[in-house]
Order: sequence, then C-alpha cells, then structure tokens
Amino acid sequence: MDNKSVNHNGKKEEFKRIFRRVPKWQDLWFYQKSEVLYQMTFVFCERFLPKYGDRTVDQMVQAARSGKQNIVEGSEDGKTSTEMELKLLNAARASVGELRQDYEDYLKSRNLHIWTLEDVRFQPMQDFTKTHNKLVDYEPYFQKWTAEEMANVGLTLCYQVDAMMNKYMEGLERTFVTEGGIKERMHHARTGYRQQQDERLAELEQLVPQLQQQLAESQAAYQDLKQRALKAYYQQQEEIERLKKQLEL
Repeated sequence: MDNKSVNHNGKKEEFKRIFRRVPKWQDLWFYQKSEVLYQMTFVFCERFLPKYGDRTVDQMVQAARSGKQNIVEGSEDGKTSTEMELKLLNAARASVGELRQDYEDYLKSRNLHIWTLEDVRFQPMQDFTKTHNKLVDYEPYFQKWTAEEMANVGLTLCYQVDAMMNKYMEGLERTFVTEGGIKERMHHARTGYRQQQDERLAELEQLVPQLQQQLAESQAAYQDLKQRALKAYYQQQEEIERLKKQLEL
C-alpha cells in the first residue's frame, strides 16, 4: 500500500502509515535458525533421551517450539503493534534461553564437553552455524552427529538466535520511540488528512476574490460587446432603409 497520493496540483503528498511494514518472518535469519533448533531438538530428544519418564523431552521440544512460534506471532502482530511484537519476541528469547540451559545441563550431567575456543572443533562449528541458517543445511547431519556434537550445535544456535534477536529488538525499540504505536499512527494519519483538507479549503477561499473579480470583468466585457453589437445592428438597419429609399426614387 503506497503512502503517497497525488493532489489537485499533481504534487505527491506523504501520509503516515497506520500499518507498519515488517520483514517477512520467513526471511529473518533468527527465525530460520529457530526452525532448525526446533527440528533438531525433536530429533535430539528422540535419539538421546528416554522416550518415557523424562520430562526433559517435553520441556526441550516445547521450549524450541515456543521460541519459533513466538517469532512468527510477534512478526505478524508487529504490523499493528510494535509493543506486542517486542513482548512476543522477548517471550521467544526466554524460550530459547530455557532451551540453551537444557542443552548445557545435558552436556554437564553426562560429563560431555561444552566446546570453547580452545577446542579444535569449536571454530569449524562456529563457521558452519554462522553461515548456514536453513533447515536443509542441517538435516543431513541429524542422524550422524553424536550427542555431544548435536548438543553443542544446539547450544551455539541458541546463543546466535539470542544475539540476533537482541539486535533486531533494539531497532524495534527505536521505531516505537520515534513512531509510537498504532494509536499514535492512526492519530498522525488522521491529522495529516485533516491538515490537507484545511490547506485545500484555505487555498480555495483565497481564490474566491480573484474569481469574483474575473467574473465581474467578464460581465463588463459582455455588456460592452453587447452594446457594440446592438449599435452595429441599428446602424446596418438604418443603412438598409436609406438604400431602399434611394432605389424608390
């Protein structure tokens, strides 16, 4: 929806938007990574956690799903409410943070390593996860990675999603401060429309005296033209009568 219209003079005029333009959530890198996290966590739980009697499975899958879904809902709600988008994205961050803690607990409780810069496996994993966001890039490894490898990838993705969302939310906060919420945008849009109408009315009112003068001048010119036409007509009639009398002689 264009926020420009053309006025009577052919000039483009700007209007405040009521609905915000928001990126497609499918194109957000942190959403794409959150989808990887959800699918990978589901497979991780199936492969490495008991199928029954362990609440960790439900907690991890639910946290991963909540992170992904809140991003979707936040992006959709962001078209009308920046405040609601911020709340839902913060809820997504909380879910991703919970999932991160679950992956850490899994590694620690089983005496597996949490990879750091000193580990030779850390940098290749960082390079891969930073440059790959889509599920199709990760799925071939879901059945190949060990529990330690998969948990560290999950842990790393959680950190990356959180960092990306923080940066994105900082931009949303600036937008909210400068543009306000939907009520402010509706007020600005209405005010802008009323201002345009007021300016047009004032412009027309200024034209009235000029138009009245033009009308008076036109009427005067018409009367002058009418008198000259009548004078010419009567002169012609007199000439006709004179010529007729001459012909009778």
